[in-house]
Amino acid sequence: MDATDFWNLLDDARTQVADPADAEAVVERASALLAARPRDEIVSAQQVFWDLMAASYRAPLWAAAYTINGGCSDDGFDYFRGWLIAQGRKVFERVVADPDTLAELPLVREAAAAGIDLECEEMLGVAWDAYSVTAGQNMPARSFTIDYPVLDPEWDFSFDDAEQVALRLPKLDALYA
Repeated sequence: MDATDFWNLLDDARTQVADPADAEAVVERASALLAARPRDEIVSAQQVFWDLMAASYRAPLWAAAYTINGGCSDDGFDYFRGWLIAQGRKVFERVVADPDTLAELPLVREAAAAGIDLECEEMLGVAWDAYSVTAGQNMPARSFTIDYPVLDPEWDFSFDDAEQVALRLPKLDALYA
C-alpha cells in the first residue's frame, strides 16, 4: 500500500459513514476496510500513516491545534493530526501547507462555536486494529519507522503568546478570540 492507496481507503471509508465529519466513525470504517486486505498491505498502511504523521509534524500546525483545542500536549498534537488525516487528503494537504485555512472549514467553525476539541486518538491505531482483526494477534514489532523533522525555529515561542499567534494565524485567532 502506498500513500495514494491509503488516501483512497480513507475516501472510501468517508463515503460509507453517515457523517464523514465524524472522525471516529471514519476510522472504524477504514479499519474494517483495511482488515479485508492482506496482512502485508495492512503493515504498509501503518508505515504510510506514520509518514503522514511525520509530514504534518510542523510548528505552525501545532500552534493551530493549540489554538483550536485550548492547549495541545505532545499526545494532543498526535490526536489532532489523527483527526486531520481522517478529514481526507485534500483537507490534510491544504492544512499542512497553511494551517490558518483551518478557520475556513465548516467543521472547525462549528467546533469553535460549540467549544469542541478536534482530535481523533483512534486514528493512530487504524492499521494496528485492522491487523489485530485479520491476524488475531498484534502487528509485528518494529512494523514502522518515524523520523520527525526538527520543528521550525521561527515558531519557537509559547503558543499562549496571543500576539504571536494572532500575527501568524490571523483567521484562527479571529475565530477563537
